[in-house]
Amino acid sequence: MGQSVGPNSVRPWTRATGPYILFTAREQVAEETLLELAKQRGKDVSIYLFGQEVNPETYAITRADLLIKGEGGSVENMAYGSSLSADNFPSHEFDFMLSNPPYGKSWKTDLERMGGKGDIRDPRFVIEHGGDSESRSSDGQLMFLANLVSKMKHTTELGSRVAEVHNGSSLFTGDAGQGESNIRRWIIETDRLEAIIALPLNMFYNTGIATYIGVLSNKKPEHRQGKVQLIDSTEWFKPLRKNLGKKNCEFSEEDTKKICDTFLAFQETAQSKIFPNEAFGYWKIVVERPLRLKVDLSEPARARFRRACKPLGDGRLADLMDHLAATLGPGPHLNFNEFSTTLEREARAMQVSLPARLMKLIQVVLAAKDEAAAPVILKAHKPGKAVADPIHGRFDAKPAGNKSCIVEYEPDSELRDTKQVPLLEAGGIEAFFRREGLPYVPDAWIDEEATKIGYEISFTRYFYKPQPLRTLEQIRADIEALEKESEGLLGQILVETEDAQ
Repeated sequence: MGQSVGPNSVRPWTRATGPYILFTAREQVAEETLLELAKQRGKDVSIYLFGQEVNPETYAITRADLLIKGEGGSVENMAYGSSLSADNFPSHEFDFMLSNPPYGKSWKTDLERMGGKGDIRDPRFVIEHGGDSESRSSDGQLMFLANLVSKMKHTTELGSRVAEVHNGSSLFTGDAGQGESNIRRWIIETDRLEAIIALPLNMFYNTGIATYIGVLSNKKPEHRQGKVQLIDSTEWFKPLRKNLGKKNCEFSEEDTKKICDTFLAFQETAQSKIFPNEAFGYWKIVVERPLRLKVDLSEPARARFRRACKPLGDGRLADLMDHLAATLGPGPHLNFNEFSTTLEREARAMQVSLPARLMKLIQVVLAAKDEAAAPVILKAHKPGKAVADPIHGRFDAKPAGNKSCIVEYEPDSELRDTKQVPLLEAGGIEAFFRREGLPYVPDAWIDEEATKIGYEISFTRYFYKPQPLRTLEQIRADIEALEKESEGLLGQILVETEDAQ
């Protein structure tokens, strides 16, 4: 790709690509291109090809082809087994790596061999950003990519370059804090992702879905550092004269050159977009709203409560509710905090124990949600121990007529919501929330501990081309044409009916 050739030996590595793609990579890229670059710079290089394949038939064909072509010295570098759970090159590093892992194929068997979810200790898959370090057990594409990243060279001037073919799921599946998102975050925040190239549809024999090539490097040139290039090559292809399965197109030599030139130019065009790394990241925030309860001490409500207390074998709690109804009135009482304070005081006076399960019973049977009710206080801080911060759930209030103090309200799980805030949002989370949240739900706050960082890449967002709407004249012409067509059909039907009679 126009870089200088530094080392005297070059070690390409390929995984799950099949024998023909493997040899194409070796002969056309590893040998022809690298040797030509070395010749131009007056250097000699030796090329060593390595690979691993889990499919036994493909593995056998690969070794047979090597022997037939007189490449017996490379046969021992072809390993059999899963790259995930049976890595045959644990201490190796490579200059160039190519991979085409299976799309959507379960790697549950590999996961179990590696210790199971949450118990993976393989350093290839223990990433730096917390949360789950592995991908979903139903799709291991990003795990294969993490394996390649672990084999990059760090002690050479040029480092290593990786190219992996994958489908769209590895670009956006997985919520913030989950396996796929964590791996994307790790790769992008360590500035390894150079470019993603969107390929034309129907490029492969067994699938017509959208596919992409991810290009990674751990030694980016200075002008690419901190940036990612997205290339849309979906319109650059040559149709086949005859379909091969679902494959109906291919790259011509001109198309390949166009992609390479676009990559090397590193400029904004209609097919090339350049973004800072942070453009693909976001904060996932959890927005809470307070639980608001009213308490009903009417006679029917207390009758239901007495029935609910029967299995406990203690009628004193029901008697306590009757006493409160006589003291406070039947309600509804719109301040659950004041009701709770009175309840606890009267329970002590009547020597009635109120463990958490009984308080829950009271809340379930006698209380109901009401937007007009006061928020339920979860915690009241001692004076001087907390500072009011409504955006993060710490409010200045006067519970049950006491002096002003900082309180936290109990969240209502049914009103809980999540939002995605771009990492490049001016002013960050707080500015976003003040603009998009508080004007509509003034009592809402952000759960700080639940905030997570995620990464996703959406080609549609950046390359979507909306189709222009049809004009009224065009729509009217279509309707009139349909009317004329239907009139002629109706006349034909009547004529045929009369002839039949």
